[in-house]
Amino acid sequence: MRIVWSPLAIERAYEAAKYIARDKPEAARSWLEGVFEAVELLEAFPQSGRMVPEIGLPEYREIVYRKSYRIVYYVDKPTVRILTVRNFAQLLDHAELGLD
Repeated sequence: MRIVWSPLAIERAYEAAKYIARDKPEAARSWLEGVFEAVELLEAFPQSGRMVPEIGLPEYREIVYRKSYRIVYYVDKPTVRILTVRNFAQLLDHAELGLD
């Protein structure tokens, strides 16, 4: 499978890292590297994430990262499209996923 990041997903990941870096720059770097490593696993295991509960469609999936972030993606063989990265405290915007 090929991984394709949406510009929004990249922006959200860097925004989160920037927020973390305000207090702990090294932790932010580690967090961001971990996000990219978690996504790389989808190349071999695209179905490893759970279905997004708010959507309920099997092609929309998410990885729960470090218990507080969601990496939402869409499986469109042969591609995995990373749609957004969100903190669990934030509501999931369906428009970010192309559903509205």
